[in-house]
Amino acid sequence: MKGPLPLLLVLTGTGTAVMVMTSSRDGACADHDSARKAMVENQLRNRDLKDARVLQAMLKVGRHRFVPADQVPHAYEDRPLPLGEGQTISQPYIAAFMTEKLAPKPTDVVLEIGTGSGYQAAVLAELVKHVYTVEIVETLAKRAKATLADLGYTNVTVRAGDGYKGWAEHAPFDAVIVTCAPAHIPQPLVDQLKEGGRMVIPVGDYHQELVLLEKKLGEVEKKEVLPVVFVPMTGEAMRK
Repeated sequence: MKGPLPLLLVLTGTGTAVMVMTSSRDGACADHDSARKAMVENQLRNRDLKDARVLQAMLKVGRHRFVPADQVPHAYEDRPLPLGEGQTISQPYIAAFMTEKLAPKPTDVVLEIGTGSGYQAAVLAELVKHVYTVEIVETLAKRAKATLADLGYTNVTVRAGDGYKGWAEHAPFDAVIVTCAPAHIPQPLVDQLKEGGRMVIPVGDYHQELVLLEKKLGEVEKKEVLPVVFVPMTGEAMRK
């Protein structure tokens, strides 16, 4: 007869401790649904995130499916986690914040630069028509593609390549989201944005700001919305 599952104490973003069951086999969190609900309530809804569609997407997408096995017990903590290859999965709050600022619509076709684990693409896939996502690290691109396919996301297309250049074959895009920080905003991404389109991108070297762009009548309006820390954009961005 099996004994009771051990318990894991998870500290949420507000400092609230949530006790969840863990797997007796590998210590990974078994009650992921409870941990995810606590994440949405304490880290997102109880802060400044109010968009019901975004919150529902964050509630539905299992972050634990997008992290390495040794990080599964930490999947719903209020912090970024390592993915290997010098890359990270964003803090849940930042993923939700960027998604809300992007204001995704069900008919949108979105370009993501910096696929990473595929988590942000999955969240967006719950909200838009199609996501095209580019990852410069080929091993991460392959892993993300496999994870997204395994989870049934048929409206996400992953490509290994340099995101600085965007994805011209599928442009123009209703929205662009960038999850790595260039020193400046890549012009190809601006060019591939539709009239009326939005872009959310971290910009800067040592001091980074999350910037919201909107293209109106051929002009681009820029607004700094939040200080952030992202891994740098590599490839062509480092030669400009």
